[in-house]
Amino acid sequence: MRMMLGLFNVGGGEIILILAVVLILFGAKKLPELAKGLGQGIREFKKATDNASEGLREAIAESPPIRPTRLPPSTTTSSAPESPVSRVPPRSSQVGDA
Repeated sequence: MRMMLGLFNVGGGEIILILAVVLILFGAKKLPELAKGLGQGIREFKKATDNASEGLREAIAESPPIRPTRLPPSTTTSSAPESPVSRVPPRSSQVGDA
């Protein structure tokens, strides 16, 4: 719950203000009905996500594992001859060089 409030950057004062506005808009008699409907909606959502994730786990468990295949070594050679590249030795760093 604390992470959720941190996500929206809502403090205690703001929560009390929001609850007061909801109480004024809907009235004290309607709040229990709204809370019950909200609770049922959250429960249904959790049930649906659990069913979906369970179905996904079952599908993954039923699928055969993928076995890696090895490719044969390449036997083709380049038709163009390689050009000789002259290698320049690295410069040695000396104290007097600038």
